[in-house]
Amino acid sequence: MRGRAYQRKRGRAHSVEPARARHGLYDVRSFLPLDIMRWIAALPMYNVSAALARDWRGLLTDVRASLAPWLDARGDTLELVDPGADLTAFWPRDDLLLAQTCGYPLTHALVARVRLVATPVFDAPGCVGATYRSVLVVRHDLHAATLEDCRGLRAIYNSDDSNSGMNLLRHAAAPLARNGRFFSSVERSGGHLASLQALAVDGRADLAAIDCVTYAFAREHRPELTAGVREIGVSASTPGLPFITSMRVSEHDADLIARALADALARDAARARRLRLTGFARTPLTDYAIIDDYERQAISLGYPLLA
Repeated sequence: MRGRAYQRKRGRAHSVEPARARHGLYDVRSFLPLDIMRWIAALPMYNVSAALARDWRGLLTDVRASLAPWLDARGDTLELVDPGADLTAFWPRDDLLLAQTCGYPLTHALVARVRLVATPVFDAPGCVGATYRSVLVVRHDLHAATLEDCRGLRAIYNSDDSNSGMNLLRHAAAPLARNGRFFSSVERSGGHLASLQALAVDGRADLAAIDCVTYAFAREHRPELTAGVREIGVSASTPGLPFITSMRVSEHDADLIARALADALARDAARARRLRLTGFARTPLTDYAIIDDYERQAISLGYPLLA
């Protein structure tokens, strides 16, 4: 093998360009180069409007430009994709270079399946540093002033694996519940904007917990959804929605991606303001354990499910 590098393909070794070995592209444990990867990336979590979706894609485009030397040295590519509706299948993909998930999946379904890259720091009411909260909102025509006043009303939440829509609302309602119930009914909407639609437009629900960043974006870009609701409080706080990468990516290369995010943010100050982004924090994974703590607290109070 002297002077040549080798990799496995369909169970056998074959020679590749010696230059790839000079770039350090082999795994030192096996003396075989890493596979050429066709990476994918998407940031769908805060696409509240078409304009915001374009800005998030623009941020990713600049991340790709910052990572170009790293990609080129490895012979890899990065495609910006539409992740589709099933994010639970998208997040753990081996070819995922960058995406954003929710903290609840990070501490549940995605444990040991993705690597944490960074936590965004937003300039939005309810955010402090890299943390965020949920805004508790009710229909504007209700007289409820506190969550306790909402006993027996109809709740709606976005999804079972949502920290902001489900877990933080459950944590807030648990001390008020009686015999495992607090609301008269609970409905799953499929998304925060759909929950606001149910309250403000359709009138088929009375209360929801909305991610405070989503709520800030909705007030600016979808005012018809926020004009019909009223804030009555906020939830406890947790670290914000994490940016993640595949476990195929090393810790060192995850650091490169985090720096590429910071570089991309600095390239366009106007875009950063529109996205309400002020930076990215290297939040330890252990900080997200508070999400599990809130779940355990609700369960200990006899309130394992929103009800």
